[in-house]
Amino acid sequence: MNEPLSGIRVVEMTIAVQGPAAGLYLRDMGAEVIKVEPPVGDPNRYGRNVDNPTPAGTMGPQFVAVNRGKRSVCLDMSTELGKQAVYALLATADVFLSNYREDALVRMGLGWEALHARYPRLIHATVNGFGPKGPDAGKAMLDGAAVARGGLLSMTGSPDGPPNVPGAIIGDTAGAMQLALGTLTALLARERSGIAQRVQVSALGTQLWLQQWELTHTAMTGAYLHRSGPHHPNIRGPYGVYRTRCGGAILIAQTMTQEAWDAICIFGDIAEYAFDVRFNTPGKRLGEGMTQETSDEIRVALERAFTTHTAAEWDDFLRTQPEAIWERVRSWPEVLEDPQSLANAYITQVEVPGVGPVRTVGTLVTLSETPGSVKGGPPLLGEANAELLGHAGFTSAQIEEITQRATSVREAAFAAIQAASELTND
Repeated sequence: MNEPLSGIRVVEMTIAVQGPAAGLYLRDMGAEVIKVEPPVGDPNRYGRNVDNPTPAGTMGPQFVAVNRGKRSVCLDMSTELGKQAVYALLATADVFLSNYREDALVRMGLGWEALHARYPRLIHATVNGFGPKGPDAGKAMLDGAAVARGGLLSMTGSPDGPPNVPGAIIGDTAGAMQLALGTLTALLARERSGIAQRVQVSALGTQLWLQQWELTHTAMTGAYLHRSGPHHPNIRGPYGVYRTRCGGAILIAQTMTQEAWDAICIFGDIAEYAFDVRFNTPGKRLGEGMTQETSDEIRVALERAFTTHTAAEWDDFLRTQPEAIWERVRSWPEVLEDPQSLANAYITQVEVPGVGPVRTVGTLVTLSETPGSVKGGPPLLGEANAELLGHAGFTSAQIEEITQRATSVREAAFAAIQAASELTND
C-alpha cells in the first residue's frame, strides 16, 4: 500500500533541528528526502552534548533523532559541478526545504525567485528564527532565543527566581511542525491549482501559536500574568505539580466529579476540603471565580496531602479514579519505557553505526488507510552520492570528482580544527 506522500521528492538543505525535523515528518509519511550536505556535513553529526559515552566519531543523538531514513548527498556548492548536481536534483523534486539563512540561499542561487523561475512546480519551504520580514528577519537564532522572544520563557520557572529554560527545544521542534504543515498545505494547493508557492514559517511565530490562549487573555484583559512555578500562570486552584513523600511528583489537572475530588482529599488526609463549598464543582476546582488567597490555600493543602504518600502509591490510588485528570511526572528514561508510548509506536528503534539499536521517537500520526512508517536509521555522510547523482545523469568520473572534492575540503577543515586544538592545549 502506498504511503500518503509516496512519489513526492524533497531536496533538503538543513542543519540542527528546525529544518531536519520537518523533513523527517515528510519522510515518515512516504516522501523521498535527499539531504544535501556541505563537505563537512550537518554539524549536528558531531554533537556530543552531555554524558555521552558512545564511541568517538559516533553520530550525535540530535542528528540521529531528526535525520533517520533520509539519503545523504555530500558536495561542495562553491564548485560549478557541485552547483550543477544540486540543480539536477531540484529538477526532479517537488519540494526544496531549508533552514539556511535567506541571504545564504540567495548567494548560492537557491532563493525563491531564482528557483521558481527555473522550476515553476517546485515548492520553496523555509523556516527561520524570527519571520521573513521586519528588522530581525535575518537575525541568528537558537531555540532558547525564540522561546525568550516569544514570551514563553518569561512564564517558566519559580516566581521568586529567574525564568527557566524549558527542558526541551520546543522552539525548534514546534517550528519544524509548522514547516511540515506549511509544506503539506502547499502541496495540496499545488494539486488543486497547479501553482507552486513559497512557504515561510519561523520559530518565533510558532511560539505565538503555542501560546494563543495566554496571549489572547492578556490582550483582552490587560492582565500582566506572572510565573507560578509548578502551576499555570493563568489557572488558579489545584491545577499543578505536587511533590510526593519519595521526592517524586504528580500533576493534578482536574477532577470532573465530586466523588473523585472527595476521594483525593480523603486519601491525602485533607478531608475538610472534600466538603468545602469553594471547591464543589469542576469549574471552581479549575479556578473559576477563585481569589488568589483561596488558590494559595488549596495549593498549600494539596502540597501537604501529596507528601503523605509516595509517587507509586498515588499512582496506584489515582488509577482507581477515572474522573480525575492527572499524571505521574516521568523522567526521560521512564518515558522511553512507557507502555503507552510503546503500544502506540511513539518510540521506535533504529540502527546507528558504532552503537547498534537505538531508541528514538517514531511516527506519531496514525492514518487508517495509508499509514506512514519509520524508514531506518540516519544516513552516513554522502552515502547516496553515487546512486542519486548517477540517476541524475552524472558520469562516474563526475561523481568521483564531486565526492573527492567534498572529502578533501572536509579533511582540510578537520585538520585545521585539530591543529587549532593542539595549539590551544600547548
